[in-house]
Amino acid sequence: MLVIASPDSVAFSLNGFKIYYYGICMSLAVLCGFSLSYFIAKKYYKEINADILYDVVTVGLFAGFLCARLYYCLLNFDFYSSNFGEILNFREGGISIQGGILGGFLGGAIYAKIKKFSILKLADIASYGMLLAQAIGRWGNFFNSEAYGHPTNTFGVFIPLSARVQGYEQYSYFQPTFLYESLLNLLVLAILFFVVRKMKFKFDGLIFASYIILYSIVRLIIEPMRLDSALNVGSIHIATIASVVMIVFAVGFITYKVVKK
Repeated sequence: MLVIASPDSVAFSLNGFKIYYYGICMSLAVLCGFSLSYFIAKKYYKEINADILYDVVTVGLFAGFLCARLYYCLLNFDFYSSNFGEILNFREGGISIQGGILGGFLGGAIYAKIKKFSILKLADIASYGMLLAQAIGRWGNFFNSEAYGHPTNTFGVFIPLSARVQGYEQYSYFQPTFLYESLLNLLVLAILFFVVRKMKFKFDGLIFASYIILYSIVRLIIEPMRLDSALNVGSIHIATIASVVMIVFAVGFITYKVVKK
C-alpha cells in the first residue's frame, strides 16, 4: 500500500505562539496566486494597469476570507453556536473555498465598480491566480488532517485518530481527496490557459465563467468521495448543491453573452 504520512499541524513556535502549516500554505497560496495573476495581466491584458491588482486583490482577499470563514461556520453551525469564540480562531483552518469565491468576487466587483475598472476583465485575470492558490491551499488540509475521503487499502493518507470522522475510528488510511482536488485545480488552470484563453470566440468574463463551471465540476467529482463534508441536505452535500447552482449561473451568463453577441 502506498501511504502519505500525516505530519504535525504545527510548523514551529515563536515564544509559545504556534505557527501552523495551514497558515503557511494559505500565505504561500496567496503569494503565488497573486504573482500569477499579475504576470497574466502584464503579458496578456496590456490595456489594464496591472498595478491596480494590488488594491483589487487586497479588497477581494479580505471579503473572500471573511465570507469563506462565515460560510464554513454556518456549515458547522452546531459546533460554532456552542463555541462562539472559536469563530475567530483562524490559525487552525476552517474556511470554505466556495464562500471565498463568492465573497472575493463581490468584494472585488464592488471596488472595481467604484473605481470604474472592468469587473469582468479583472475577474478573468483573477481566475488564474485563484486556481493556483486553491491548488496550493488544499495542502493546508493535508497538514490539518482534513478534506479526506473514504477508507482505502491501496493509496491513502494516514489520519490521526483524533481527526477521524465518527464511525470510522477503526480505519487508519483514507483517500487523499485534498490531493485529488489540488491536481484537478492545476488541470483546470491548464485548460483555461491553453484552451479557453485561445478560443476565437471569446468575451470578457468567459475565463471566469469557465473557471466557475470547471471548478464546480471538480467539486461534484470530489464531494461524493469525502467523508468530512460539513453539512448535508438529506444525503446531498451542501457543497454539491452550491456547485450545481454556480454551474447554472455561469452557463446562463455564457448563454446570454453568446445570444447577445
